[in-house]
Amino acid sequence: MDRAEPYTSTWRAHLALGFQRRDAATLLARREHIGPLRVQKPLYPEGEAVCHAIVLHPPSGIAGGDELEIDVTVGQGAHALLTTPGAGKWYRSAGAWASQRLSFTVDAHGTLEWLPQETIVFDAARAAMDSTIDLDAEARFIGMDVLCLGRRASGEGFGNGALHLATRVRRAGQPIWLERGRLEGNSGLLGSPAGLAGFSVSGTLLAMAPHIEPGLLAACREIPALEAGARHGLTQLPDMLVARYLGHSSEAARHWFFALWQVLRPALIGRAAQRPRIWNT
Repeated sequence: MDRAEPYTSTWRAHLALGFQRRDAATLLARREHIGPLRVQKPLYPEGEAVCHAIVLHPPSGIAGGDELEIDVTVGQGAHALLTTPGAGKWYRSAGAWASQRLSFTVDAHGTLEWLPQETIVFDAARAAMDSTIDLDAEARFIGMDVLCLGRRASGEGFGNGALHLATRVRRAGQPIWLERGRLEGNSGLLGSPAGLAGFSVSGTLLAMAPHIEPGLLAACREIPALEAGARHGLTQLPDMLVARYLGHSSEAARHWFFALWQVLRPALIGRAAQRPRIWNT
């Protein structure tokens, strides 16, 4: 095994965003940052009702010892869409853990869409990703995550390191989704049918809204995946729809989730899906 180069410095970064509804517009009313996490000017490609924001991490990668925190609050009736300019990268570590904590709060009749580009976890990285989503009873949320273990195109797997995942969702203060994952480099779980079944790319989409129509699940299940041999499926729970993907192509995974979003967004939010421009660069 090649030894990781030691890191001589670490980043501790925090970004706090607050979106508020003013008349018919959603405004980025709060924007605070410490360290290398920020957003630039708010964007309105859909008109003033929906505020798009691109979350930037200028170092372009997360190294051992780095700690990132992103706190987002969407006020009553506001609508925010957040994405990233490119793939997130978690670099190999000499031993220190790196962490990212997401904390999202969406008030009554508010909507938050969290649509980052894929996350690449390098071999020998030690990464902890924690997400907490607090929703009002009448709030809406669509979030997706595509995770790549190793860099398959470069012949790199995930033979060393570790990845810890935790996701909690509460609606009106009551837990409705709790998921934890622990993936160790070269562990049997990576190849097990009960784990990732030998696939290097996995993805999850969570869509949450009051009163999801039963026919929506059937419509989403009609959407095929482009990648031969990939596995995908959907499940509907009370006020929630969950989509999963396993494959080897992050591009194919994102394509499938985007196709789902094109169906889910009009049905749950009442707006046609408009691809963020940054995805085309």
